Amino acid sequence: MVISIVVPAIALGCVALCYGVVLGYAAKIFKVEIDERIANILEVLPGINCGACGQPGCAGYAEAIVEKNFEINLCSPGGNVVSSKIAAITGKESIALEKKIAVIHCSSGGYTNTLLKYEYHGINNCKAVTLLNGGHNQCNFGCVFQNDCIKACQFGAISLNENGMRIIDPDKCIGCGSCMRICPRGLIELVPVSKTVIIPCTSQEKGAVAKKNCGNNTACIGCAMCFKKCPFEAIVMKNNIARINYEKCLNCGLCAIHCPPKIIKDKKTRGKAVIDFHKCIGCTICAKKCITNCIKGELKRMHVVDKENCIGCELCVDKCPKNAIMIL
Repeated sequence: MVISIVVPAIALGCVALCYGVVLGYAAKIFKVEIDERIANILEVLPGINCGACGQPGCAGYAEAIVEKNFEINLCSPGGNVVSSKIAAITGKESIALEKKIAVIHCSSGGYTNTLLKYEYHGINNCKAVTLLNGGHNQCNFGCVFQNDCIKACQFGAISLNENGMRIIDPDKCIGCGSCMRICPRGLIELVPVSKTVIIPCTSQEKGAVAKKNCGNNTACIGCAMCFKKCPFEAIVMKNNIARINYEKCLNCGLCAIHCPPKIIKDKKTRGKAVIDFHKCIGCTICAKKCITNCIKGELKRMHVVDKENCIGCELCVDKCPKNAIMIL
């Protein structure tokens, strides 16, 4: 009886020993060396796995930097501080990037400014709403206000105001893009913090139809006036909707001035240009750069500003070689 138990046990032990030896040898032969830089990078990353870098979490980003030569400044939460630390680890050059924050391109979606086709009593989910007859709001392109963006934000940067509108706190938003990726209608965009001009509308309808469907009655009507007036080709028209190319936009605000329905918003408080006659040398650079032709003057003589036409774009301020212009 004892022999019948011992013999199989010994046989099983021998088999296990053989497998252990084989597996140990295989592990040694096929061992993959892990670059220690991956672990070092992972230590400096914030570890929130937001996906802003385009990789599946911080570990995936660390591997992509070392193994796939990914850019080292794609971590929005970490910003330039983290990219500098990664540069020290990898020996790559650290290129500073401007912080971006989320912007919602819709001016409706609140308690009193949304026209409805029917009352919705289904799943509290934006995508679910849009799958039911294109959504319950009159505008087939606007916010369906189920607050998926608020739920997706890990930093409490999106909240509801007293009118039920989703408001983004620029101080809390880190530009991770979680809200942008979850919005089924693509209403959210990451915009550099220095850019002050936005177009809060995504309607592809034109003219009266667009205005009728918008609860604010201020939808983009696809007139392309902003496109025609922009001196820097920073506005493009696609599917009857104006969009700003922020790489070209210089914050002049001219598009907001000429927008017929006044849907384009300029967050900047603008004054008027004033030239210091003690510093002005009459180089004419300001006059050449002025997009409204409000600066006049002869070469090597004091220039003056027509304040009626000045829009406070500050382009002359940036280009004046003598710092002779200020905005007041």
